[in-house]
Amino acid sequence: MRKKDYILTYLQYFILILLFIGPVLWMILSSLKSNLDITAYPPILFFQPTFNNYTELFKIYPFAKYIINSFIIAGGSTLLGLILGVPAAYAIARYRLHSIAFFTLISRMAPGVLFLIPWYLIASKLEITGNNFLDYIMLILTHAVITLPLIIWLMISYFEEIPIDLEESALIDGCGRWRIFFQIALPLSLPGIAVSVILSFIFSWNYFLFALTLANNSTMPLTVIAFNFIGEGATNWGGLMAAATIISLPALLLTLFAQRLLIKGLTAGAVKG
Repeated sequence: MRKKDYILTYLQYFILILLFIGPVLWMILSSLKSNLDITAYPPILFFQPTFNNYTELFKIYPFAKYIINSFIIAGGSTLLGLILGVPAAYAIARYRLHSIAFFTLISRMAPGVLFLIPWYLIASKLEITGNNFLDYIMLILTHAVITLPLIIWLMISYFEEIPIDLEESALIDGCGRWRIFFQIALPLSLPGIAVSVILSFIFSWNYFLFALTLANNSTMPLTVIAFNFIGEGATNWGGLMAAATIISLPALLLTLFAQRLLIKGLTAGAVKG
């Protein structure tokens, strides 16, 4: 490769890093600044770091409670999506029920407001938001609209890759369909399940529309509480950047620690043998 090609290649890498990593670094650095430094013009690159924005989060708000709420909602909706979505994907792959799969995709493509209004009417009619346990259940069910179609469509390709000869041999040996599913199909599709868990958790963790309307003060997740730092007259930029950093942390850590598994799982399900 010529020197000019090397320069162009690394220039492209630099531009991509600037576009994707730059905003994240700016967010983290801003969370360590005072509001005066954040709003300064021109921007201040060298400053005295402070953790006051983070300490104020936990002093002013029950921020630990909001973190737990986010884990309950995102974890619960991901678990529900796995319980319902993985068997559904297996049935679609084995019995060629792609028309059903298409309807699940439509629900994922539809705007969230389309589901929000019926859920809000149900919650208001049954007075669910007044009960914390029922409100958690409501939020988990609504977030399953995000996780379930995603898991189904990710897992279909993995189950289609499993040789049908393995299952036919097991049927001849006397295995039932459920035993084949648990002892053959699931172990062979573990990379796909891992990818489904990671992506479903991240999508559910970052979604705020349903919780914005359906959650009460005790079940509010992080993504909704971050909007409290934006006021009509002034905005607490330091607190907002600190809250945004904490919100982004689980997704960033999941992506970093599971990077190899994520890439392996996504590529494995896309290649037919």
